[in-house]
Amino acid sequence: MYGSQAYQHSYQPNSYTAPPVRNSRHGYQQSGGYNQHTQGPPPGVDPQLWQWFNAVDADRSGVISITELQTALINGNWTSFDLDTIKMLMNIFDTDRSGTINFTEFAGLWKYISDWQNVFRHFDRDRSGSIEGRELAEALRSFGYSLSPPLLTLIEHKYASEPSTGYGPPPGITFDRFVRACVVVKTLTEAFQRADTDRDGWVQLNYDQFMSIVLSAP
Repeated sequence: MYGSQAYQHSYQPNSYTAPPVRNSRHGYQQSGGYNQHTQGPPPGVDPQLWQWFNAVDADRSGVISITELQTALINGNWTSFDLDTIKMLMNIFDTDRSGTINFTEFAGLWKYISDWQNVFRHFDRDRSGSIEGRELAEALRSFGYSLSPPLLTLIEHKYASEPSTGYGPPPGITFDRFVRACVVVKTLTEAFQRADTDRDGWVQLNYDQFMSIVLSAP
């Protein structure tokens, strides 16, 4: 049976309220060669966030591309976010569908990542820098998704930071892949809930409906 409550993007454990910082282990990586624009931030704009945006905007185009965003975002092991997660973030925050992220969209994306940092730290109980086994189950259960052990194992293997050998436990799930895994579970669960009109945990789908649900996942 799927979870009874939908995970909200703004979820944030009360024990973690710190704002994002430069060179965060799960966020923005500042380029050493950055020179701040002589033009200051617009009125009412956070100067630090404006500086980060301009540092990520390597070609000074005024917007951020997929490539620039991937270069700027890092995991706790100092690897760049994988491309699928970057595409997911672009799809969520590129509200004008321009194929790039402007400053307003970047501000929303940065808060989203900051909130997810807090979630990740909260459930990374052993401070390993990745989410494994019980930590994953606990995280998804806290969001309202009570998944069966086989489904949890499938998620662990699908989103593992390295290819699983099939021997022993799979590698842990890094920050970027953890975010994507949770968003995929949320998206598929909500799609199932829309089809399960009588809320009995069963649906009848034709092939097109099934493919539409699967292909809509990030």
